[in-house]
Amino acid sequence: MFKNPLADLPREVNVLVGAGFFVAVGFGIIVPAMPVFARSFGVSHAAIGLILSAFAITRFTSGLITGKLVDIFGERTTFAVGVIIVSFTVLMAGLSQTYAQLLIFRAAGGFGSSMFTVAASSVILSSVSDDKRAHAQSVYNGAFLLGAIAGPAIGGALATISLRAPFFTYSLTLFIAGTIGFFFLTSAHLQARKEKESSQEVFRIRDALAIKAYRYVLVISFVSTWILLGLRSSILPLFVTEKLGSSAAVVGYGFTLSAIFQGVLILRAGRISDKRGRRFALVLGSSLVLAGLFVMIFTVHIWMYLLSMSIIGLGGAFLSTTPASIVGDVIKGKGGQVIALFQMAADAGMMVGPIIVGFISDHYGYRSSFTFSTIVFMWGLILAIKLPETRKSHLG
Repeated sequence: MFKNPLADLPREVNVLVGAGFFVAVGFGIIVPAMPVFARSFGVSHAAIGLILSAFAITRFTSGLITGKLVDIFGERTTFAVGVIIVSFTVLMAGLSQTYAQLLIFRAAGGFGSSMFTVAASSVILSSVSDDKRAHAQSVYNGAFLLGAIAGPAIGGALATISLRAPFFTYSLTLFIAGTIGFFFLTSAHLQARKEKESSQEVFRIRDALAIKAYRYVLVISFVSTWILLGLRSSILPLFVTEKLGSSAAVVGYGFTLSAIFQGVLILRAGRISDKRGRRFALVLGSSLVLAGLFVMIFTVHIWMYLLSMSIIGLGGAFLSTTPASIVGDVIKGKGGQVIALFQMAADAGMMVGPIIVGFISDHYGYRSSFTFSTIVFMWGLILAIKLPETRKSHLG
C-alpha cells in the first residue's frame, strides 16, 4: 500500500517541499537558456563560464553571513527574503541589455540563493527528530529532483519563443516559492530570535568543529559534490562525445538515468539512514559511487557509461541526504552558521572539482582525471567508515 511520504513529517517540512519544488522547476527552466542568452551578447565561452561561476562564487563567499542572518532573524524571514532577492535578480537578468548587466544581476542572485538554502536546511534540521531527519531530507531533495527533471523541458520550449522568457518564468516561480514560505512558515521557532535566545540557543562553529563527526562530514560533502556535480557537469559530457564518439543526446540519457535511479531510491535511502544509522548509509552510498567511478575509469563503450551513471545515481541517493542529517544530529537548538559552513564545503567541491579535473584532462587525459577523482573520493569512503554514529535514537 502506498504511504504518503509527507504524512509523518511536520507542517514546516511540507511547506518547504512545495516551495522547493517551485524553486527547482524554475532553476531547471533557466539552465538551458542561460548560456545561449549570454552568448547572444557576442561574448566568449570563458565569459559564459564566468556568468555561471559568478553565481556560485557569491553564494559561497556569503555563506557565513547568511548563516548569521538565520541566527538573528529566523528561518522564515531569511528564506522568504532570499527567494525574493533571487526572483528580482533573475527578472533583471532577463531584462539585461548588456553582458555586464547580466553578470552583475546573476552574481547578486547568489546571495539570495545562499540565504534561502541555509534557511531551508535549518528548518528541516531543527524541526524534525533524529529518527525522521534523513527521511525529511530525502523528501525535500526528492521534490527538488522532480523539479530539476521537469524544468529543462519547459525551459527548452520557452527558449524557442524568446531567450528572455525562461528568466521571466523562473522569476515567477521564485516569487510563488517565497510567498509560500512567508505565509506558511509561521511556527514560533522559525521567527526572529530574542537577544537572550540568540546567545543561549545558537550552536557555534567552534563547537561544531570540536566534534569529529562534523569535521568528517565537511570533507565528505566536499568530495561528494566534486563527483556528483563538479565532475559530471564539466568534463564528462566531453568524454562521451569526444572519446566515446557519441552524441549529446547520449550524454543526456546518462544524466537522466542517474536522476531516475537516484529519485527511485532517495526516499528509501532516507529511511535506511534513520533506521540503520548515518554511518551505515554513508558507507553504502560512498561504496556505490566509488564502484560507479571505477566503471567510468575503464569505460570504452556507451553501455559502460550508462551503467556507471546508474550506479552513481544509486549512491547519490544516500549522499544527498545523510551528510545533512549528520549536521542536524550535531547541532543543538539553532546553528545557522554551522549549517552555512557545511553548505560552503559542498559549494567548494563544486567549484574546485571542475578546475582540477579540467587541468588534469588537458594535460594527461580524461581517464587520468577520473582516476584522480576516484582517489580523492576514496578519502570520503575512509572517513565514512571511521565516522562516529550521530543518530542518538539509533544509539539508544
